[in-house]
Amino acid sequence: MENNKDKKNNIELPESLADGVYSNLAIITHSPSEFVCDFVQMMPGMPKAKVRSRVVMTPENAKRLMYALQDNIRKYEQNLGVIQEKGGNVPPMNFGTPTTEA
Repeated sequence: MENNKDKKNNIELPESLADGVYSNLAIITHSPSEFVCDFVQMMPGMPKAKVRSRVVMTPENAKRLMYALQDNIRKYEQNLGVIQEKGGNVPPMNFGTPTTEA
């Protein structure tokens, strides 16, 4: 049986994506076959928020992302302390599908 540790992925990060985008709200919707994560930037005093990025993935990959985030948050808090949740009221938004906010 081949050892998975010997396999390495070569992941390319194009310069056009290297800076990333700022998001202070994630809106997550799903269907039986996919999860859609819209990363939104809301600015104080502005009447409109703008979707800056959209990621579509299978339910299996969404679950892998959830586990990876949980693991990274656990490691972050072990090294840097507990992340304080400030809460905050986010106005309801609807793209015509059921939503979950994160």
